[in-house]
Amino acid sequence: MNSVGQGNDAGRVRWIESQLSDLSKGARILDAGAGEQRFRPCCDHLEYVSQDFGEYNPEQKKQGLQMEKWSYGKLDHVCDISDVPEPDHSFDAILCTEVFEHLPDPLSAIREFSRLLRPGGKLLLTAPFVSLTHFAPYHFATGFNRYFYETHLGACGFQIDDISPNGNFFELVAQEVRRVGWAGSHYSGQRMRPWEKLARKVMLRMLERFSRNDQGSTELACYGLQVVATYRPNAQQMAA
Repeated sequence: MNSVGQGNDAGRVRWIESQLSDLSKGARILDAGAGEQRFRPCCDHLEYVSQDFGEYNPEQKKQGLQMEKWSYGKLDHVCDISDVPEPDHSFDAILCTEVFEHLPDPLSAIREFSRLLRPGGKLLLTAPFVSLTHFAPYHFATGFNRYFYETHLGACGFQIDDISPNGNFFELVAQEVRRVGWAGSHYSGQRMRPWEKLARKVMLRMLERFSRNDQGSTELACYGLQVVATYRPNAQQMAA
């Protein structure tokens, strides 16, 4: 069965679980913008601390893509991500996944991460390359490319260890092609006709073939980027 365009979440989760499993036992980790604390179970070997602003309610707005239900659970810190009440350099790692597009000022979050991480600490970061409106009204950017990370992480004392893509251009296009039927019904009141469903199936087969033979389309677009960075500040950055 053709699954092109359906691997966004699964690919990202595999990457996050792998990165978390590589962290040393007992390391203190901040899950920044933890939401429903999805990755808490992956941190049993770590000292896990959760943070979120805690204000999203899917009933607040009906625009764009919304969750059917949402529960934060018990968060350790309910606060702004750029003002976490923890001492300087008190974490060995920070996980921040699919959060930056929901921040009015993601640069302030990067600066706060540099305050919270000890030198040599790891930042595990994911965000969309392209995203539709979701979690409204808390959606402030449609996505981030590698040049954003290279520019702003470096300025805050981070050394980028790796930037890897989740998916590729063809997977991203296929994801939205699959969404056309829902969008047509939701926003135009029109259903796809049988021949249009057939045309979509043909297009998805084409995209699957292109994706299978991909040779670098991630430079154009993908679902999102996955970043591992180490906090290695110089003396001036430490003193700031």
